[in-house]
Amino acid sequence: MSKFVKIAIDGPASSGKSTVAKLIAKRLGYVYVDTGAMYRAITFKAKQSGVQLSDEQGVYNVLIDTEIMLTSTGEVLVDGTDVTKQIRLPEVSRCVAQVATHAKIREELKKRQIAYTKRDNVIMDGRDIGTNVLPDADFKFFMVADARVRAKRRHEESLMAGMDSDLDALEIEIKARDLADSTRKHDPLKQAEDAILIDTSRMTIDAVCDTIVGIVKK
Repeated sequence: MSKFVKIAIDGPASSGKSTVAKLIAKRLGYVYVDTGAMYRAITFKAKQSGVQLSDEQGVYNVLIDTEIMLTSTGEVLVDGTDVTKQIRLPEVSRCVAQVATHAKIREELKKRQIAYTKRDNVIMDGRDIGTNVLPDADFKFFMVADARVRAKRRHEESLMAGMDSDLDALEIEIKARDLADSTRKHDPLKQAEDAILIDTSRMTIDAVCDTIVGIVKK
């Protein structure tokens, strides 16, 4: 049986990992698995269903009956409906960390994420990919960036999308998300011991991609 290559990219919110992962997937011809989008999708579905996000069993019951599909062109489908834009709205972003603390949700999504690695070469980004989801990944990277820099990136993305945005509020939100992700009980955000650290604060997206692709090809 042929062995598929697995690349794991971890890091805090808005460190650029999703953008980089998408571009690298195209350059290498790999399948990109956006794990963050999967958490956003179930957060969106749970909110739509009227379930209290603090109710782990309630959110889990919603997830078990929900199909989440990531398309090759970047769309996120929930039960066949395109929710790519809806899951990026601020009201969803503010709630994702809470849903991500639930062990049952993490375990179920982990199973779905691993399934992608059984049929294709993949590049997967998240917060615990190299430490928990794909501890046996062939390549592991951990991307970081200054909180203010990350806030500016998200601020610019929101403005380009025609949405209102408050830079200072975003920075506060990002720092709060960092704290929640790194201190949660189940699978906290942390760098795998064998992961390569990349600080993207002063790097262009192309430079980051070139660095990672160079390491993978070598």
